[in-house]
Amino acid sequence: MPANGRRRSAGGAKSVRILGLDPGSMHTGYGVIDAAGNRIVACAVGRISCRRKQPLAQRLVYLSSEVGQIVDRWQPDIVVLEALFHGVNPRSMIVLAQARGALLAKVASQVGEVREFSPAEVKSAVTGNGRADKEQVARMVQLLLKLEVDDLASDATDALAAAICCSRRLRMDRLAEPAAGT
Repeated sequence: MPANGRRRSAGGAKSVRILGLDPGSMHTGYGVIDAAGNRIVACAVGRISCRRKQPLAQRLVYLSSEVGQIVDRWQPDIVVLEALFHGVNPRSMIVLAQARGALLAKVASQVGEVREFSPAEVKSAVTGNGRADKEQVARMVQLLLKLEVDDLASDATDALAAAICCSRRLRMDRLAEPAAGT
């Protein structure tokens, strides 16, 4: 792999590897894609699950360690997460924020670029509708990545959706660059 972390796709275009994360204190979904132009390919997808009776601090250490191993294995150029949204249960929001913080600290120490997108941005990038439900997002992720598995955990498909959103944003940014110079 070149020193700048960029890979070459079969057509010779520069490729970027994106790790999407959908953090949770019990389950964290992850998805790794390679993107080059319009082409996106799933490299890995899964879910990190903690033991239910494990204290929060131990779960955070475990999640951080597991995500660190995923970063080491897949060497992403960018890590992306959905931005927090206001939930109804303040306690759940605090625990989720702690999980996100542990993961952000870990990936920021290993990867040069970390991005966040709102849930509406992710849904819109994947389905064209910022208010799409989880089933619509999951179905579009399957179609876009040509996945043949129907039983992916929702946090895994949400992680892939965040990665797809990032790839589309990068592409739009690249397309806009020449126009900015005129």
